Amino acid sequence: MRQYQQRKGNLYNPKNIFRISRSKIDLFMECPRCFYLDRKLGLARPDMPGWALNSAVDQLLKKEFDLLREKGQAHSLMDKYKIEAVPFKHESLGEWRDDNYKYKGASIIHKPTNFEVCGIIDDVWINKDKELIIVDYKSTSTQKEISLDDEYKQGYKRQMEVYQWIFRQLGFKVSDTGYFIFANADKGREKFDGKLEFEVTIIPYKGDDSWIEGILIDIKKCLDSDEIPSASENCQHCAYHGLIKNYE
Repeated sequence: MRQYQQRKGNLYNPKNIFRISRSKIDLFMECPRCFYLDRKLGLARPDMPGWALNSAVDQLLKKEFDLLREKGQAHSLMDKYKIEAVPFKHESLGEWRDDNYKYKGASIIHKPTNFEVCGIIDDVWINKDKELIIVDYKSTSTQKEISLDDEYKQGYKRQMEVYQWIFRQLGFKVSDTGYFIFANADKGREKFDGKLEFEVTIIPYKGDDSWIEGILIDIKKCLDSDEIPSASENCQHCAYHGLIKNYE
């Protein structure tokens, strides 16, 4: 087990450009206290192991769409869901997707805050109106109908909107509608036979990135403060530490 250590790198310094990812924006919205402890003091929440199966599905979907990207052809899923688009071919796609694992992704400098806002995408398509379509892959295993209605999936929507915002800042014409590709593993088979079978569903989502500018300003104010913010009422991490203090 890796020993927990206070992080020394990528801590906020108002004199330098500060790199902030889509996931850290979401952390701020979830709990400003946890965000402040992480990004300013280097006290991050204990990390979780990677989701190896999810990563495998992501990589296989990328390979599948990349074969068509080279040919400029639409995927059969696009035809099934009547999406008039093809996979977008661009010299920076590997960087945007972090294919070389350098944790760069698509990024822009937000001048009012001096933040480098970044996000690692799964895919980009382009429609007949030459608009880019942001696409995100998701893996799950459920008997329920696939939707974006669950409480935890509201973060998926913010994720899409941040990606759309980044690409607009990069100068691209971006469609308001993005797509989530859900690969749903079938648990109803009689036996395993060393393989999983997936039903693939595409869910459209019309994003609204108007909230992002305001949140970036709020994050800047938070980091510039010398006071640790109050915990969010719904933060389980802060509630857990609060309970521990009651027994100490």
